[in-house]
Order: sequence, then C-alpha cells, then structure tokens
Amino acid sequence: MSQLFRNSDMRIAGYAALFDRVDRGGDIIRRGAFRHALGRQKNWPLLWQHRQDQHIGQIVYAAEDRRGLRIIARLAGGDDIAAKARQMLTQGAVTGLSFGYRVRSFAEVLQTSLARRELLALDLVEVSMVTHPMQPGAQIHMMTANTQTEFPQSPILKALM
Repeated sequence: MSQLFRNSDMRIAGYAALFDRVDRGGDIIRRGAFRHALGRQKNWPLLWQHRQDQHIGQIVYAAEDRRGLRIIARLAGGDDIAAKARQMLTQGAVTGLSFGYRVRSFAEVLQTSLARRELLALDLVEVSMVTHPMQPGAQIHMMTANTQTEFPQSPILKALM
C-alpha cells in the first residue's frame, strides 16, 4: 500500500444503489425511494461488509440522481479494520458498495418478472464497502487522498470532491 493512503484523509465516491435494476435478491429500487431518508437524516456510518461492529468511516454526502444513490464517504484513519479496508480498496480487491435499509413502502411484482418487489420508499440505515454487492453495478468509482485523485472514472463525482 502506498504511503499516500496510510493515515491520510481518504474519501471514496460511488453509487450505493442503482435505480430500475433487478438486484441479486429480486428487488428493484425505484427513483425517489430514498427521498424521505435523505430529507430526514444527514449522516450515516460507513461499515465494512455490513458489520455493525466494523465502522470504517462516515458518509459525508448522499443524494439521488438519475442513476441511483450517489455517496461520498470519508474513511477513518488509524483503526485496523479501516486500514484493511483501505488496503483492499487500493489493491482493487474490494470496490463494491451496498446499503442497509428498512422498507417503508413496496409493491409486489408480477411472477413473470425476474423481480419480486419494487422498493418505493426506504429508510437508509448504513452504507458498506463490500466484496459482493447485491447490485453488481453499485461500485466505488473514485477515491482520493488529500488532494490527489487515484481513480477519476466519473467526472460528475470528481466535481463533487
């Protein structure tokens, strides 16, 4: 791991959820599903692999756009678990994002579809860096340390940093 990422202020950006795509569990998240949660709460923990006892950072920005739930998070420094997450991220071993939620509103989907439920309103509980996200496209697109950008794959997310 490069010295740049050891104890610096590291941030990641990406999509924790994608709209209108069937996930591995058979759910489809619809646009607007996070509206209530985003209007009510402004900070969520960044966890390692959805483990409540492995807090590795904080979500500093979350918003819905056309594609999904876009997030920016700051990784904590000094903790062994956070250091492991940083190392695996910089090595490309972990690039997925996922989120913990409670369903506020959903609709059943016809049996002829691959989807089982349309998620219409969700309470966001946490966002996690994960090895295998439920939505394969929910990925970290960029990471920064100090002012240096490592993976500037999204000009929109780059502008937010």
